Amino acid sequence: MINIYTKEEIEKIKKAGVINNECHKYLASLIKPGISTKFLDDEAGRFIESHGGRPASKGYEGYPRNICISLNDEIVHGIAKDNVLLKEGDIITFDILTELNGYIADSATTWPVGKVNKEKEHLMHHTEKSLYVGLKEVKAGVPLGNVSARIQQYAEKHGLSVPHEIGGHGVGKEVHEDPFIANYGKYGEGILLKEGMVLAIEPMLVTGNRHVDILDDDWTIVTRDGSPSAHYEHTVAVTKDGYEILTGE
Repeated sequence: MINIYTKEEIEKIKKAGVINNECHKYLASLIKPGISTKFLDDEAGRFIESHGGRPASKGYEGYPRNICISLNDEIVHGIAKDNVLLKEGDIITFDILTELNGYIADSATTWPVGKVNKEKEHLMHHTEKSLYVGLKEVKAGVPLGNVSARIQQYAEKHGLSVPHEIGGHGVGKEVHEDPFIANYGKYGEGILLKEGMVLAIEPMLVTGNRHVDILDDDWTIVTRDGSPSAHYEHTVAVTKDGYEILTGE
């Protein structure tokens, strides 16, 4: 079932999204070589809770951390560790879920650690751009496949690949709600978007081939060929004429 949210409920999701957005900015300010991903996760948890929210990833289906932190070839669902230290040239993704008063927002950003190479710069720039290309398709009455197709077209135009096993989803009262939102597809296909749907749209693109593996922790999804990955995500509400971003700009 796909939830339709009232304007009042969407405002509550947006309040959770404000915490998400500010948490991303705070964590970005801490990034430097030598610090551990566990330190960043601890800081994320403290930040969210100090603003009245709850880190909604923690405990979800047994996930052990406050947020998902993924490095380099880790696409999504990375688990922060004390012994994983950031290095110059890494790229790091924060995927943050915040619950506030029973409503959940979801967003992701990828950041450089110091100076990164041209491949990673290209990847980050065009993955973020692909999110906004996809969002341009969002409005009531439009097939969901239009969003997926536009993301795929943009990615492949810029030499990037789209893993097929992972994608976006509905969000609001639960971490993952219907519908699933692939980052590949055909224009004109899929369910029709309706005003009041709340969607987490999240391109996850890679520089190599699209194939993935899951590490022994049963969470971390990595590129099979070791190529780097980037991930950008916003929670948006579908409106009659377009969309509203609920997790900041």
